[in-house]
Amino acid sequence: MKFFRHLSTTQQGYLFTIITMCIWGSFGLLARMNAYWQIQVWDVLLLRFGIAALVLIPILWLKKDYRFLFDWRMLILALVGSIGYCTLVYSGFFYAPVAHGVVFLNGTFPLFAALIGYVVLKQGIDKHTGIGLGIIVATLLLMAVMMIADNARFGIGDVFFILSGACWGLFSVLLRQWNFSAWHIMSGVAIWSAILYIPAYVLFVEPNFANNQPVHLVIQGLFHSIFVVIIATISYAKAVAQIGVFQAGSIANLAPFIASLLAVPLLGEMIDTTLLLGLIGMALGALQPWRWLQKA
Repeated sequence: MKFFRHLSTTQQGYLFTIITMCIWGSFGLLARMNAYWQIQVWDVLLLRFGIAALVLIPILWLKKDYRFLFDWRMLILALVGSIGYCTLVYSGFFYAPVAHGVVFLNGTFPLFAALIGYVVLKQGIDKHTGIGLGIIVATLLLMAVMMIADNARFGIGDVFFILSGACWGLFSVLLRQWNFSAWHIMSGVAIWSAILYIPAYVLFVEPNFANNQPVHLVIQGLFHSIFVVIIATISYAKAVAQIGVFQAGSIANLAPFIASLLAVPLLGEMIDTTLLLGLIGMALGALQPWRWLQKA
């Protein structure tokens, strides 16, 4: 805490952004490791939702801040932005490399968010967002042509990523419309996800924990529940509050693109010309780097 007191508000904001960036960047790598460690998606979801709920419920009880849990909108947010999104995105990383996730999830998410926002909230699309979306659409079309020409396979993992991007886009629009605090969103979504998912898991899923290494389960459980659900949410909320949503979001959103490059030496994954083009195009469209130049 003494260290934080010696930092200015802006410096604290960038530090929280770096923390968020490290966690978000590690997410794709750790999610992809489930395929290498043969941890089934349903077991990862149980660890994520269950551990997060076990940590958050006592905190809410001590704070006596739990009435928001009975808001029906929390149920919708949990279904769309947690259970739906997580099921699809973990399935995507189980079947497809990290770079595919960056292109077809992180790249298409802004597109879905803008389109759903326009339809649901009647929100206009500003000039910068329009340029970014144009780059994303052009990149996807060019990638499709190149994949067809090279006989490259568009796999089930890529479909999962696109569907998860749609879920996250809808989730983001609902957040803008309903305007909950970051703390209530994080804790409410995590707890409702556990309430809804655990009974379904018990009834319909055959656990595979016996065939997994305990250390692998501990790593996945702690990372996806504590670091992704709790720490990254808090650090990103603080970063946005101190340096603004554009600066914090742009820097933190670099993380998945860096992770796709790290996956080459760390996981032995390959990035061909088509994927490299996709990464560059999606990064330009999603991050809108020209806005930094304009601010400067």
